[in-house]
Order: sequence, then C-alpha cells, then structure tokens
Amino acid sequence: MKSANTPTHEQTLCLPEEPPGDVTAGLDWARDDHAVSVVDHRGREIDRCMIEHTAEGLRALLTFLARNNATEVAIERPDGPVIDTLLDAGITVVVISPNQVKNIRRRYGSSGNKDDRFDAFVLADTLRTDRARLRPLVPDRDDTIALRRACRARKDLIAHRIATGNQLRAHLRNALPATIGLFKDIDSDIALSFLERFDTQDKLDWLTPTRLGTWLRKQGYSGRTSSTVLHTKILAAPRGPEGDFATALATITASHVAVLRTLQAQTRTLEKHIDQQLTTHPDAHIFTSLPRSGRVRAARLLAEIGDCRSRFPTPEALICLAGAAPSTRQSGRIRVVGFRWSCDKQLRDAVTDFAADSIKANPWAAHLYQQARTRGHDHPHAVRILARAWLTIIWHCWQDHVPYNPSKHRALQPYLTPENKAA
Repeated sequence: MKSANTPTHEQTLCLPEEPPGDVTAGLDWARDDHAVSVVDHRGREIDRCMIEHTAEGLRALLTFLARNNATEVAIERPDGPVIDTLLDAGITVVVISPNQVKNIRRRYGSSGNKDDRFDAFVLADTLRTDRARLRPLVPDRDDTIALRRACRARKDLIAHRIATGNQLRAHLRNALPATIGLFKDIDSDIALSFLERFDTQDKLDWLTPTRLGTWLRKQGYSGRTSSTVLHTKILAAPRGPEGDFATALATITASHVAVLRTLQAQTRTLEKHIDQQLTTHPDAHIFTSLPRSGRVRAARLLAEIGDCRSRFPTPEALICLAGAAPSTRQSGRIRVVGFRWSCDKQLRDAVTDFAADSIKANPWAAHLYQQARTRGHDHPHAVRILARAWLTIIWHCWQDHVPYNPSKHRALQPYLTPENKAA
C-alpha cells in the first residue's frame, strides 16, 4: 500500500488566516427560526437578526449576509436546507459541533445559560479566533449523501422491527405463551405465518404432530427441528386464554404481526435500493473488497466515511471521529485513559459492526481481537481495538482509491496457510 505522503492524496482545505471582509458570521439552528450574528475583526457584534425557516427566510438570510459582507458562517450541523442555501450561494460554511460550542460558551461567562442569539455570537466569534483549528465544510457527493440517508433509514427500520418484536413477545407471554421461543426469531417469516394461522389457544389445541408437520411443509419450513419436537414444546408451555377473551387478544396479535410484515417488506425494499446505489458509486470497489463486508455493510462504511478525502488528512483523524481511539486526560502524574464519548456515533456503529464480523474471515483480525480479550478487555473494547487497526488500512485504501488486497497486507501474511497464500 502507498504511503500516506503520496501525491495522490488530496490536500487538507484550510481557512485563510484573516476572514474576508474582516467579518465572520454565526448561525444558531432551530426548528422554526434561526438566530444570526455578525462580528467584526475585534469581536464586536455589528449586526444580528432572526430568520424564519421558510424559503423567504432563507433568501432574507443571504441578503443579511451580503449586506454585512459576510462570506463565512459557523454553524452546528453539517446538512439541511440552510446548509444547501449557503453553499449554493458560494458562502464558506464551518461546522462547530454542539459539544464544542457548549465548552466554548464558558469563555464568555460561567452561568451556563443557553440562548440562541448568544450562541450565534459565540459561533461567529469562535470562527474569528480559532481559525487555525477549523476547517471549511466540503460536502460529500449527492450520491454519497443519498446512500447515507438510505442506510440510516434501513437502520431505523430495523430498530423499529426489534422494538415491535419485543412488544409482540411481551403480549404473547399473556395471550399465547406456547408460541414464544417456538421458532428462533419471533419476527421470522415462519413465526409470523404461524401466528397468523394459529393465533388462539383453541387453534393450537387442534394441532397434532402430523397436522403441524403438514402445515410446516406447505410453508417451506427449512428448520432442523422436527414437528414432533415443536408440538412437544407447545404442550409443555403454559396455556393461554380461551374463548372470546382469546379472540380479542388475537386482534392485538394480528396488529403486531401486520406491523412486522410491513417493516420487513420496507427493509427489503431499502436494501435493494442500497444495493443499486452502491453498484453505481465510484468508491464501491474499495469497501466491497473488505472481508465479510457484503453489500449493505460496505454501503454503510462508504456512506458514513463519505467521499471527501480532505476531511481526514490522517488515519488518526478518521479513527478519532469514529470513536475507535481512547480519550486521554493527563494532569501532573495523573493520567486517565477512557472511552471516547464524543464521536460520530453512526460511523462508530458502522465500523465496529464490520470489525466484529471480520474476525470470522480474516486471521489477522481474529488474532488482534483474541489478543485484546487475553489482556482482559471485554468484547466491545476488543472490537474497538480491532476497528482502530482496520481504519488505518481502510484510510490508505480510500485515499489511494484502491481495493483491499490481502496479498499486500503484510501483517496478514504470517497468519495465512500455504493454501490461502497460493490462492
């Protein structure tokens, strides 16, 4: 793999030493309206206003900035209609995270009060004073942003499906205990089909091993558990209500099942859409080459890392944003190394998900993970250690626009068998 200093890497974008026009602006984002502040080169607020979150309000924002010759705006979030409006107008946008703003606010007073107009001033003044540590926002390509939103939407649907499955399980403990644990997953196709057909204790009582076996064959059941074993589980479980009360509870069961069916269908639709988006993305070959990355996992990694190479000038920048590096605090002889809470949670989830599964296909990854466990780290910590190592490799591949090649991964070679090396 190429060195991090090869000329193929894009240079980091920096702000000019002095703001154009000697003014900087800050915008505090809210749902319905936004506070805007403009400060001069001495840190004095020279103008402020409130704009509504409407098309007319965004046009007024551009007019306000032009009137004050402000071409740089600090803001707390990196996307949305306001960001699009500013970038389309050629205005430099600098993102300062809410955590940073919370800490910087202490410069201006110890009360800790929160006020949108004051935060807009803090953002503008921070853009004036901390220019060397800030970077202008360079947005990802539209196809990368669309892929990111599709991946996050799929993740949200899965979270809803898990929550609905838990609600269904809690309901069945009282309505139909025999169906809990009958199949591996309560939201699997076979489990939902079973609940649609046998939604009361009376219908379960009708079953025999032969009748259950016949029904399972019609459903194309591929599980290894025989109908006799499944029927024994049904008989051994506590009985549910019968009669009219059971029928009333079955209506609730049907509602949960219908929601799960819908979530499953929409998740599959999104996965097909994600697969199509990934196929046409120019960086797809980098992330699909990683071990056990698959399609959806590769898409998540690509989407969360993005396509703007200048955003991460070093592997450490990517590692820290992903929360894979510990946070170190030192004062005198006291040194504390702890979990990094401030990071991109979506990126960390995507990277740790990949790293945790990579140990099944990559012996180098499995060795690093096992070493961490041997040192006494729990599973999440060991996965983060492995994720940190993987991010260095991913960064080099990403910066050089090349796929991951196991034969060029030197650290992997000692763990490969002769057969794998030959392949």
